[in-house]
Parts: sequence; structure tokens; C-alpha cells
Amino acid sequence: MSDNSELYEEADEQEELYEHHRFVADPGQEPLRIDKYLMDRVANATRNKIQMAAHAGNVHVNGAPVKPNYRVKPKDLVTVVMAQPPRDKTIHPEDIPLEILYEDADVVVINKQADLVVHPGHGNYTGTLVNGLMHHFKNLPDMGKHEEPRPGLVHRLDKGTSGVMVIAKNELAMSGLAKQFFDRSTDRLYNALVWGDFEEDEGRIEGNIGRSLKNRLQMEVFPDGDFGKHAVTHFKVLERFGYVTLVQCKLETGRTHQIRAHMKYIGHTLFNDERYGGEKVLKGTTFTKYKQFIQNCFDAAPRPALHAKSLAFTQPITKERLSFETDLPDDLQTVLEKWRVYIANRKD
Repeated sequence: MSDNSELYEEADEQEELYEHHRFVADPGQEPLRIDKYLMDRVANATRNKIQMAAHAGNVHVNGAPVKPNYRVKPKDLVTVVMAQPPRDKTIHPEDIPLEILYEDADVVVINKQADLVVHPGHGNYTGTLVNGLMHHFKNLPDMGKHEEPRPGLVHRLDKGTSGVMVIAKNELAMSGLAKQFFDRSTDRLYNALVWGDFEEDEGRIEGNIGRSLKNRLQMEVFPDGDFGKHAVTHFKVLERFGYVTLVQCKLETGRTHQIRAHMKYIGHTLFNDERYGGEKVLKGTTFTKYKQFIQNCFDAAPRPALHAKSLAFTQPITKERLSFETDLPDDLQTVLEKWRVYIANRKD
């Protein structure tokens, strides 16, 4: 179940109900509220959604609807039912152009274009990278850990992020690559254009990252470590433009939105990152000409200014160390050139 999907709906009692999720409680199951029980079993479901689903009559135990405070007992049959049948999760191949940097019998390395969603999810069930992979490659493996199929994927990039990704072509390669990402033995460098100037030339950002308690679409840094997962980002200044800075980011961990959340946390939100508030003028003057200049930059690269510049990993079968690097795409190059001209003219 994707982040924004609905777990419930108001259904007419006379309508046929279709089973979407089914769980049988273990014989040794301790009494546990059903909202907590389902939170651990339905991908991306929130407690609030489960409670609303139960109030709407969509959560059943042994064939009868129950309230959110029902306590699951050993061998209970727990189901989530809805008025429409489950969506067909078959991934259909689509002829989506892919820029392949490298391919052998086990792995494929691509340069993902911006605005390409990596895998199917709420609102993006077609036209994803996975649909394209299914067209170009057959019988890709799937780790099966997610609600939606993700054949070939061992890591991901956000929709608006461009750059290097590695795809597994068989089960052995998938498990080997997944272990490398888990063990942090891959090397990943990103280029990011962020708001503001830095006092230092390089630095380290550390702070747990978890889903925001105020906005479910954002990730947030929890510096006290009482929530979220451990995350570390290293950064180095590449080019300064006064109001914005081009930085290189090296990931020590790989959390969702890690660079976007960490940069906002230290006061350097990604340029044109709408989800995190970077699509507004955060640094600079109030002059109309400057505002128009910023808008022109936004129009030239209508997405967060983030690019996965390079990736190095060990080929899981041959054990050869492979490294790949890509140029910044044209849209980000255009924005950087605009800033160079702007700064040069300002100094004159």
C-alpha cells in the first residue's frame, strides 16, 4: 500500500466486498489492538488510516467487522475488505527510453532521467522505470519486500533526481548488491545546488531521519535520535554563487530523501525542491529583476536540483570493482551557467 493510498472507503452494506489483505494470527499471539497489529503488516499504513478503515467497516475478524480497539487473539483471521477488487499489480512492459551506461550478464547501470518515477505506486502505476526495465530485460528478480513489485531494484532515486542507478538482472546479483548497500560498501556521490552560502568548505551532517510527524510527504531530521533511522551525509563545496552553492554530497547511509532532509535541516534547502520549500526565494534580494531571474532558473530546471553523479560497487559475481560517473544533465548545466553569468554581471 503506497504512502497516499486509502485504506478504507464508505461502502454500501449490500455491495460485494473484496478481500485486499488477509492475515492469520499466530497460535501464540498475545492480545494486541488490531490497529497496531495491522500497522506492522500492511505496507505504509498509518494507525490513523487503519482506525478510519475499521470505523468504516473495512476491517474484519473472522468474517465480521470490528472496531479499532479490538484485540487480536491466537488464530484470528484478520482481513481488510473494500468495495472494489484489488488492483492488478502486474507490471506491463513499456517502451521507455533508457540510457544504459554498462551491462553484463548480472547487472545494468543506467543514467536515470529526471521526472521518471522509479517504481509503481500511488498515482504512478504506469510509465515508471520498472515498466521500462520490463520492456528491455526479461525475468528480473524481485526481493518481494514491498507491496508493489520492484523487479531489479536494489536502491532508488526520487522522481526528480537524475543520475546513476544499478539494476540487478538475476537473484544472485540482487542479493549481492543488496548486501553492499546494506553494508555501506558502495560509494555514491551526488551534486546538489542548494540555497545559501557555507562558512566552511566541507562538513558532516548527522541526524536520524524519519517521516515527518506534521507532513507525511516529507522526511524530517530528529537530532535527539528518539525517532527515525541513523543517517550521515558528508558535503563539500564545489562552487559558490553567494545566494546558492553547488555542493558534492557523499552518502554514508541511504535513507529516503536523505540529502533533501539533511540539507534543509542545516538551512540549505535544495534549489527548486517544492516538497521541502525550496521553490521560493530563500536567499537574495527583493528586487523584481532578481525574482524574475530565479523564476527563469526554476523554469529551466523544473525539479529539485539534485543529480546522482557517480556510483561505485563490486560486481557481485566477478568481484570486480566498477565505477561510473555522469555529467550534470543539460537542465542543471543551464541553471549553473545562468548563475555564473549573474554573479559575473553583479561583480561588474
